[in-house]
Amino acid sequence: MDTKEILKKVRKIEIKTRRLSDHIFSGEYHSSFKGRGMTFSEVRQYQYGDDVRSIDWNVTARYNDTFVKVFEEERELTMVLMVDVSGSELFGTTKQFKGDTITEISATLAFSAIQNNDKVGLLLFSDEIELFIPPKKGKSHVLRIIRELIEFHPKSKKTNLTQALRYLSNVMKKKAIVFILSDFMDDDYDNALKIVGRKHDVTGIRVYDKREEQIPKLGMVPMLDAETRNTMLVNTNSKKIRTNYKAHYLKKVDYFENTFRRSGSGTIHTRIDESYVKKLLGYFKRKGAK
Repeated sequence: MDTKEILKKVRKIEIKTRRLSDHIFSGEYHSSFKGRGMTFSEVRQYQYGDDVRSIDWNVTARYNDTFVKVFEEERELTMVLMVDVSGSELFGTTKQFKGDTITEISATLAFSAIQNNDKVGLLLFSDEIELFIPPKKGKSHVLRIIRELIEFHPKSKKTNLTQALRYLSNVMKKKAIVFILSDFMDDDYDNALKIVGRKHDVTGIRVYDKREEQIPKLGMVPMLDAETRNTMLVNTNSKKIRTNYKAHYLKKVDYFENTFRRSGSGTIHTRIDESYVKKLLGYFKRKGAK
């Protein structure tokens, strides 16, 4: 893909996702994620119903009238998008790949964050750390993130979420809002997620294709493992093979749900032929109501 094509694709994603973040998500995002505490804003005259504990006695004595301190929530937050760029994200049986949906969701979240004057960072991972862009503010920074999501070519096709979570723990010392976008076809990341979940507000967004849930009956079919690049002939007419595949798939999904729940983290499931807008909006509303 040449530079002109990349810029065209970035612009297309910007138009679509910015409209979503401006008109749908920014308010929900704001109410869903709380700031780091309360910070002093101003002093004003006492009004009926004000909490007497907020009276500023020094100013009250100076002006011989009652004044109270006004505090506001310290809103500035930091968002980190942890994005799986392994080979399995290049799978899709509809109009786009899982990676395309992940890019759109990431862009929507990033624009929602900068609408609230928050910083956004990006961590791309496979079974190694492929790229880390430290959190910053501004539209140009978000456009750089989108460009990387579109054109980045990972060194590895495999996945290791544990390593990515450990890296995040090392580089992000202050609390952040962390969105992990992946198909989560990995395991043994429960301990690493627990550690990250103690410090950060974590949400796992599982993006998947309907054809991954079960194998249709198509006879002898050559199947390519996107991560190992190995091809094998599979008899999809075999009920045992289809049953074992589905059991393996559901085991991975259950592990994802249970591991995130035990660590106090949130989860979103979105299929690439579904509307991720409804899934995100519903999640933000539930989170904001807590």
